[in-house]
Amino acid sequence: MTTLNYNVLVHDGLRRHREQRLPDGSPIVSSPVSSTLIFGEHDAVLVDPPFTHEQISRVGDWIEHSGRRLTAIYATHGHGDHWFGTDVLLQRIPDAVAYATAGTISKMHEQAVAGRAQMWDVDFPGMIPPSPVVYQEVPADGIELEGQRLVPIEVGHTDTDDTTVLHVPSIGLVVAGDVVYNGVHQYLLESDHGGIHSWLRALNTVAALQPRAVVAGHKNKNLPDDPAAIDQTRDYLLDAQRLLAGKPSPREFFDYMIRLYPDRLNVGPVWYSALALLS
Repeated sequence: MTTLNYNVLVHDGLRRHREQRLPDGSPIVSSPVSSTLIFGEHDAVLVDPPFTHEQISRVGDWIEHSGRRLTAIYATHGHGDHWFGTDVLLQRIPDAVAYATAGTISKMHEQAVAGRAQMWDVDFPGMIPPSPVVYQEVPADGIELEGQRLVPIEVGHTDTDDTTVLHVPSIGLVVAGDVVYNGVHQYLLESDHGGIHSWLRALNTVAALQPRAVVAGHKNKNLPDDPAAIDQTRDYLLDAQRLLAGKPSPREFFDYMIRLYPDRLNVGPVWYSALALLS
């Protein structure tokens, strides 16, 4: 039986063009976003295509240079930065099939219309290709790749609703989407009304898989795909939860989290999450 392997391509963050700024007046940027190629001897599956013209072109070249035939695409959740480029990629590789869970597909429909109008096209004008929802519901037994199964696991709300991870048991891999962050500040804007509690439960589900490698949807490209990122994501949430319970001002929350996690990339989500949760 073929032994599978994987590679990760991390796309750098991009400046957001809306008027909102950080407290020091500097512009806000997006977080780096990861795409993962799981491959065997001949075929491959892509997880989480990125969202801009330039990024998706880069992914197409990356797949082509891998020498593998792309058979499937999987999106871990509905946030647009993890799938908006799919239709353009399928025009280049039309034999691949795009899969997601029913919950993710529902979220995609929201993001493709209201999400783009309210945020994505405001922040990244002219940079995002047309994004029809070209996904079909993933089979109950997952995706087959050279005789092995890639298994979607629904984990509920994490940094948004209806999120999943993709488990590759044969190599101990979890492609975690936004369930796990690695060296990047976490997006908490959608975490009110028990969202952090739900996210913590999701992390327990991932940890129970006992993975040997965990690819975070937002990661510092200089860090390994270490399962320790599960606990690091949990610690960040617990610290945020404790601070939020004290009802600080947005600036107090921002300053505290930056001091507590000085090595994490991209402070933007800390600020706009604080404004949403505490204003």
